[in-house]
Amino acid sequence: MLNLAHKKLEVYKISLQLIKEVYRLTKLFPKDEHFVLVSQLRRAVISVSSNIAEGSARSSKQERRRFYEIARSSLVEVDTQFEAALILNYIAEKDIIELEGFAESGFRMLSRMISNLDA
Repeated sequence: MLNLAHKKLEVYKISLQLIKEVYRLTKLFPKDEHFVLVSQLRRAVISVSSNIAEGSARSSKQERRRFYEIARSSLVEVDTQFEAALILNYIAEKDIIELEGFAESGFRMLSRMISNLDA
């Protein structure tokens, strides 16, 4: 594995924890959701860390900003899909406490990173 700068970012480390949590929780979903909501959730959560990594490798502020915004948008997508899972009773509120913490921290950090690039 490459020893790259993005791996030292706290937001990247949180995004990896988020992946682990999403995969754990989606195992609780009904089997008939594995090709729909589970697949979409897993793609979205992988997108968060992938775009953080790709953004940090970009040389211009505009490019970094764009990838960090995509990462943040993917995080919002994960949040929305878990709201759907709650409504559908695939999981309970108590199941997503850790996920909510990772998502909130990641969103705040990405928002700060985007704001700092605008400064």
